Amino acid sequence: MQKVNTKTATIKKHQTHATDTGSDEVQIAMLSMRIDELAEHLKTHKKDNHSRKGLIKMVANRRTKLTQFKKKDVAKHAELTKKLKLS
Repeated sequence: MQKVNTKTATIKKHQTHATDTGSDEVQIAMLSMRIDELAEHLKTHKKDNHSRKGLIKMVANRRTKLTQFKKKDVAKHAELTKKLKLS
């Protein structure tokens, strides 16, 4: 149940309007949340290579979304990366 609460809290924190669940900001924030959770998992389960591959795919997906978002709106990109502490 706590995972659902953190997911909805992340969506509410980054959405641009009341019914927004799929904007670039929300998608990047959700990917960042999942990446952080999986990185914590991999600290304790060092030999879990299947999860590691999934983590690498998520990081690549987030990087792609961030570069597309930067091309779309540089100011919002800078604000989002500062908010998510990515750079």
